[in-house]
Amino acid sequence: MSLDLVIRRARLEDGAAPVDLGVKDGRIAEIAPTIASDAPERDAVGGLLIRGFADSHLHLDKACILERAQNRSGDLRGALEAVTTAKRDFTTEDVYARGAQVLDKAIGQGTTLIRTQVEIDPVIGLAGFEAVRRLKADYAWALDLQICVFPQEGLLNYPGTEELLRAALEQGADLLGGCPYTDSDPEGQIARIFGMARAFDVDLDFHLDFDLDTSWRHLDEVARQTIAHDMQGRVAIGHVTKLSMLPPERLAESVALLRDAGIALTVLPATDLFITGRDHDHAVPRGVAPAHVFHAAGVRCTVATNNVLNPFTPYGDCSLPRMANLFANVAQLGRPEDLAACFAMISEDPFRLLGHDSRIAVGGPADLVLLPAPSRAATVSEIGRPLWGMKAGRMTFEAPAPRLFRP
Repeated sequence: MSLDLVIRRARLEDGAAPVDLGVKDGRIAEIAPTIASDAPERDAVGGLLIRGFADSHLHLDKACILERAQNRSGDLRGALEAVTTAKRDFTTEDVYARGAQVLDKAIGQGTTLIRTQVEIDPVIGLAGFEAVRRLKADYAWALDLQICVFPQEGLLNYPGTEELLRAALEQGADLLGGCPYTDSDPEGQIARIFGMARAFDVDLDFHLDFDLDTSWRHLDEVARQTIAHDMQGRVAIGHVTKLSMLPPERLAESVALLRDAGIALTVLPATDLFITGRDHDHAVPRGVAPAHVFHAAGVRCTVATNNVLNPFTPYGDCSLPRMANLFANVAQLGRPEDLAACFAMISEDPFRLLGHDSRIAVGGPADLVLLPAPSRAATVSEIGRPLWGMKAGRMTFEAPAPRLFRP
C-alpha cells in the first residue's frame, strides 16, 4: 500500500513501546512496530500521540472583552452585569472575530473538539449563534465544534427567549443548555428546558448551583427530571460549586445521585476559583467541585476552560493541560494515577461526553496531537505543550520544543 505519511516512533499508551503509523487519505491505514515505506515522515521521537484534547465547556461569544467589560466587584453578579452591558454592542462580526482568536489559541494547544456555550436572549438575538455557526464551518479544518444554546439571563422571566432558543435549535444548534439560578422560576425553567430537549431530541448541559450556600440547590430537580424524561447519559452540569462545601456523607449522597441519574459533571477551575468566596476575608473557600471523587465513583467528569479574558475569568491561554494542572493543585492530587485521571478529564471523558471516540486505531481518522511528555500524568504535572497536530492527515499547527544555546 502506498501511504501519504508515516509517523515514526510514537507511543499510544503510557509505557508502551513506540510504533509507526501509516496515514492514507486522511485516515490511519496501518499501525506496526516498523512500517517500510518511502512516504514522507514525521518523527514523534517517542512522544505520546493522542486524538487531541476536548474542551467540554467554552464560551466563545463573550471571550476577549476585558477592555470593554470590567467586573468591579469580582463576584458572579458583577460578571453577569458587566457582560449584560457589553452584550448590547455585540454583532455577528464582533463575536466571530473574538471567537476566532480563542479558537486559534485552542488549536495551538492541541484541542481538537469543543462544546461552546452560546447565549440566546432578545438583546443579542441570534447574532452570537450565527457567528459561532460560521466559526464551526470555517474551523472544521482543525477541530470539531459543538454548539450549545442557552438562556444566560433567564427564560421564564425573559419573554422572547424561548422562541429564539427554538429558532436556534431549528437552525442547527447541537444541544440545549439551562441556567436556573438566573431565572425568577428556576424549577420552572428546568421543566421547560427538559420539555424542549425532548421535543428536539437533543442533549442538555446546565450551568448549575454556582455559589457556596448548601442550604438549597437545583441539582436534585435536574436529577429528578433526567430520570423522569429517560435522559440518563444525555445531561451534563457545570460549575456546581456547592459540591465543594459538602461534608463527606452529603458528598457521597451527591455522588450516588449523579451516578444513578447518569449525569456528567464539568468542573471549571479558573472561573470557579476567581468568582467564588468573595464574601470571605479569610479562610477563603476554593469553590471547585471535587471532580476526582465523582470520577473515581464512575461519574463521567470533565475539566474545562469556561471563559477566556472576560469578567468571569480575566485570564486564559486555552491550555487544557494547564487547566487539569490547576484542578490537580486545588484538589491536592499528586499520585501518578490521580494525575492520569485528571488527564482523562480533558481527553477521553469529554470526547465520550460529546459523542466522539478518542481511540487511535486502524481505519480511524488521522486526527492526531503529539505530546512531549512520556505519560499522561507527566503531561498534567509539567503542563506539557503539544508539539504538533493534524486533522484528517493534514497538519494544523506546529510548536517545536525550545532550542537552548548553551555557552
